[in-house]
Amino acid sequence: MPRTAPLKSEHVPAESKPTLDAFTKNVGFTPNMMAAFAQSPIAFNSWAALLGSLSKALDVRTRDSIGLAVSEVNGCNYCLTVHSFTAEHMAKLSADDIILARKGHASDPKRDAAVRFARKVIETRGHVSDADLRAVREVGHTDANIIEIVALVAMYSLTNFFNNVFDHDKDFPAVAPAGAI
Repeated sequence: MPRTAPLKSEHVPAESKPTLDAFTKNVGFTPNMMAAFAQSPIAFNSWAALLGSLSKALDVRTRDSIGLAVSEVNGCNYCLTVHSFTAEHMAKLSADDIILARKGHASDPKRDAAVRFARKVIETRGHVSDADLRAVREVGHTDANIIEIVALVAMYSLTNFFNNVFDHDKDFPAVAPAGAI
């Protein structure tokens, strides 16, 4: 049961409205998470700016795979529905690849290294080993890519924590709950 109500359009703070309207236009509807997040223009607009910038990081399959892995570790069922939907429909990942990503892996070796590293970052709270860094570098990820992976982990964790705290109604088709695969 949601712990905060998504805002109706007429109650969205003026500072959040342009950002929320852009998401609504892009997605085709207003997701519950965003309508609730918009209550804080500072947090909402900061997150949206980070999301916009990181949408240029790596490739969409890797970003969605990292989102799935991080959401699984953080137990965010709301985000797992979102990332499963976008992974299938936007990134064109197969059902098997979506499950692999939730488990912290990928079928492509370079994407696998990024997803494994992202999972290691969230599980260890950033205390990765030299071997972890070496493994992600050995497949061709640069330090800039590694920084982007860390930033993606942080951004996805922000929405995971937000959604875990407020327990929004899901906007996308249900998936197996976190920890169930």
